[in-house]
Amino acid sequence: MSRIDLKIEGAIATLLVSNPTKLNALTPDMLAQLAAHCDALDVDADVRVVLISGDHPKAFCVGADIAAWAKLPPARFARSWVRDGHRIFDRLARLSKPTIAVLNGHAFGGGLELATACDIRVMAPKARIALPEAQVGVVPGWSGTQRLQRLIPEGVIKEMALFGRQLSADRAHQLGLVSEVVDDPMSVALDIAANAAKLSPRATEISKNMIHAGAGEDSAALIEALGGGLIATSDDKSEGVAAFSEKRSPDFSGK
Repeated sequence: MSRIDLKIEGAIATLLVSNPTKLNALTPDMLAQLAAHCDALDVDADVRVVLISGDHPKAFCVGADIAAWAKLPPARFARSWVRDGHRIFDRLARLSKPTIAVLNGHAFGGGLELATACDIRVMAPKARIALPEAQVGVVPGWSGTQRLQRLIPEGVIKEMALFGRQLSADRAHQLGLVSEVVDDPMSVALDIAANAAKLSPRATEISKNMIHAGAGEDSAALIEALGGGLIATSDDKSEGVAAFSEKRSPDFSGK
């Protein structure tokens, strides 16, 4: 059965991508589960850090399940499969908690796009990354040509998407896409997560928003969110709401 399981232990949540007979390829149900988990995690104040890993010794995730989209009409393929997947990965990227992709195995196509939607990545030495969509006559659809450009050089993306090359863990590390290459990426990711869980959750959330705004990740919404959070702490906001409720003119102090 294909699924994305959520396990929470203390302040650390782990999302496990599980479709082992297909190397953890993503199905529509799995995408819907990912979106639901992100919604739940965003409002869970006890969770400080989120990890994503794959339930297969050789694969983090090898992309989208071809059987799920191969027979879709072109309009539905574009409007539903591509846009829904993009929307859900954007949801993960904008999660208020720090996120770590644990690349225990290969991350191809949508699997690489899933990993790049996380804040950092830790990778096993034998794992590889690729954008192999052209091998089946399609193109990256869940941010492989967009978000990935903010993380690695354009020429490297072209190597994968246009020439079918795979990148080793060491090269991914040299490019800065991967934070560490280690034999036990989950153990290292848990250590990183445990340290992050000790930090101020509001400070890390706002820092993440500031970094994303600077990088162009949903910058318009983030700027307004930061402004909204700031004004919400003011006396003027409290006075304005009170005046509205009491049907009187507000007396703003500017504090």
